[in-house]
Amino acid sequence: MGILHYGTDSTPIHIADRALAHLKVVVVAKLRRQESFTVSWQHHAEDGQGRSTIWLHPSIPVRFEFDEPVTPELNREWIEELAHSANALGGITLVSEHVESSEDRGQQVEEPAA
Repeated sequence: MGILHYGTDSTPIHIADRALAHLKVVVVAKLRRQESFTVSWQHHAEDGQGRSTIWLHPSIPVRFEFDEPVTPELNREWIEELAHSANALGGITLVSEHVESSEDRGQQVEEPAA
Protein backbone atom coordinates (compact mmCIF):
# COMPACT_ATOMS: atom_id res chain seq x y z
CA MET A 1 0.00 0.00 0.00
CA GLY A 2 1.48 3.32 -1.06
CA ILE A 3 1.15 6.63 0.71
CA LEU A 4 0.50 10.11 -0.64
CA HIS A 5 1.89 12.81 1.64
CA TYR A 6 0.46 16.25 0.92
CA GLY A 7 1.34 19.57 2.49
CA THR A 8 2.13 19.77 6.17
CA ASP A 9 -0.73 17.46 7.18
CA SER A 10 0.78 14.46 8.93
CA THR A 11 -2.18 12.22 8.04
CA PRO A 12 -1.03 9.78 5.32
CA ILE A 13 -3.33 9.04 2.39
CA HIS A 14 -3.16 5.30 1.69
CA ILE A 15 -3.50 4.32 -1.97
CA ALA A 16 -2.63 1.01 -3.61
CA ASP A 17 0.87 1.17 -5.14
CA ARG A 18 -0.36 0.52 -8.69
CA ALA A 19 -3.05 3.20 -8.46
CA LEU A 20 -0.59 5.65 -6.87
CA ALA A 21 1.91 5.09 -9.69
CA HIS A 22 -0.73 6.02 -12.26
CA LEU A 23 -1.98 8.97 -10.22
CA LYS A 24 1.61 10.24 -9.85
CA VAL A 25 2.03 10.52 -13.63
CA VAL A 26 -1.06 12.71 -13.95
CA VAL A 27 -0.38 14.81 -10.83
CA VAL A 28 3.22 15.55 -11.82
CA ALA A 29 2.16 16.55 -15.35
CA LYS A 30 -0.49 18.94 -14.01
CA LEU A 31 1.79 20.48 -11.38
CA ARG A 32 4.63 20.86 -13.89
CA ARG A 33 2.26 23.06 -15.93
CA GLN A 34 1.51 25.08 -12.75
CA GLU A 35 -2.12 23.86 -12.74
CA SER A 36 -4.19 23.48 -9.57
CA PHE A 37 -6.86 20.79 -9.31
CA THR A 38 -8.62 18.41 -6.92
CA VAL A 39 -8.16 14.68 -6.32
CA SER A 40 -11.05 12.67 -4.89
CA TRP A 41 -11.24 9.07 -3.69
CA GLN A 42 -13.43 6.72 -1.69
CA HIS A 43 -12.18 5.60 1.72
CA HIS A 44 -11.02 2.05 2.38
CA ALA A 45 -13.61 -0.14 4.10
CA GLU A 46 -11.51 -0.24 7.30
CA ASP A 47 -11.56 3.58 7.38
CA GLY A 48 -15.35 3.66 7.30
CA GLN A 49 -17.64 4.86 4.58
CA GLY A 50 -17.05 8.15 2.90
CA ARG A 51 -14.85 9.94 0.48
CA SER A 52 -12.24 12.68 0.55
CA THR A 53 -11.05 15.43 -1.75
CA ILE A 54 -7.82 17.44 -1.61
CA TRP A 55 -6.88 20.57 -3.52
CA LEU A 56 -3.45 20.25 -5.16
CA HIS A 57 -1.47 23.39 -5.89
CA PRO A 58 2.08 23.69 -7.30
CA SER A 59 3.30 25.56 -4.20
CA ILE A 60 2.26 22.81 -1.76
CA PRO A 61 4.71 19.92 -1.24
CA VAL A 62 3.62 16.45 -2.32
CA ARG A 63 5.46 13.15 -1.85
CA PHE A 64 4.63 9.71 -3.23
CA GLU A 65 5.80 6.75 -1.13
CA PHE A 66 5.62 3.22 -2.56
CA ASP A 67 5.92 -0.16 -0.83
CA GLU A 68 7.08 -1.89 -4.01
CA PRO A 69 10.66 -1.12 -5.10
CA VAL A 70 9.90 -1.58 -8.81
CA THR A 71 7.65 0.74 -10.82
CA PRO A 72 4.75 -1.26 -12.31
CA GLU A 73 4.06 -1.31 -16.02
CA LEU A 74 1.71 1.59 -16.61
CA ASN A 75 -1.67 1.32 -18.31
CA ARG A 76 -1.94 4.18 -20.83
CA GLU A 77 -5.76 3.99 -20.90
CA TRP A 78 -5.99 4.36 -17.12
CA ILE A 79 -3.62 7.36 -17.21
CA GLU A 80 -5.72 8.93 -19.97
CA GLU A 81 -8.90 8.35 -17.96
CA LEU A 82 -7.36 10.01 -14.89
CA ALA A 83 -5.96 12.88 -16.99
CA HIS A 84 -9.35 13.44 -18.60
CA SER A 85 -11.00 13.69 -15.19
CA ALA A 86 -8.22 16.05 -14.04
CA ASN A 87 -9.26 18.50 -16.74
CA ALA A 88 -12.95 18.28 -15.80
CA LEU A 89 -14.67 20.62 -13.37
CA GLY A 90 -14.68 17.99 -10.60
CA GLY A 91 -10.95 17.24 -10.82
CA ILE A 92 -9.32 13.81 -10.70
CA THR A 93 -11.55 11.05 -9.46
CA LEU A 94 -9.44 8.05 -8.52
CA VAL A 95 -11.20 5.15 -10.25
CA SER A 96 -10.35 1.47 -10.54
CA GLU A 97 -8.33 0.18 -13.45
CA HIS A 98 -10.24 -1.77 -16.09
CA VAL A 99 -8.18 -4.61 -17.56
CA GLU A 100 -9.23 -6.74 -20.52
CA SER A 101 -7.39 -9.96 -21.27
CA SER A 102 -6.59 -10.80 -24.87
CA GLU A 103 -8.35 -14.15 -24.40
CA ASP A 104 -11.64 -12.77 -23.15
CA ARG A 105 -12.49 -9.26 -24.30
CA GLY A 106 -15.99 -9.54 -22.80
CA GLN A 107 -14.97 -9.46 -19.10
CA GLN A 108 -13.52 -6.60 -17.10
CA VAL A 109 -11.47 -7.08 -13.98
CA GLU A 110 -11.14 -4.17 -11.57
CA GLU A 111 -8.23 -3.53 -9.25
CA PRO A 112 -9.12 -1.50 -6.17
CA ALA A 113 -7.80 2.02 -6.66
CA ALA A 114 -7.78 3.28 -3.14
